[in-house]
Amino acid sequence: MLPILKQILQDLEPMLKPVYFVGAWLLFLMLIRTIFTAIADVLKRAKQMHKIPCSNCKYFTNNYRLKCTVKPDLATTEAAITCPDYCQKTNY
Repeated sequence: MLPILKQILQDLEPMLKPVYFVGAWLLFLMLIRTIFTAIADVLKRAKQMHKIPCSNCKYFTNNYRLKCTVKPDLATTEAAITCPDYCQKTNY
């Protein structure tokens, strides 16, 4: 059985080379596409996270135990983007 299979593969080798070539390029292009998609997702997420206004709020304590004195469950999350209690810090 094995010698017959080996002979069949040797006979088909000239026809399979283009298939291998195209398959290798498809895998390479899929890898490149995946990398660019991951980069785009990271940039989109970073833009969303930069919209969080907590660090400029006067109720933000910058303490890991209690980040916000008014709404500690929302502090530094995406839900804080529309926080109704946001109040701009005033520096004197």
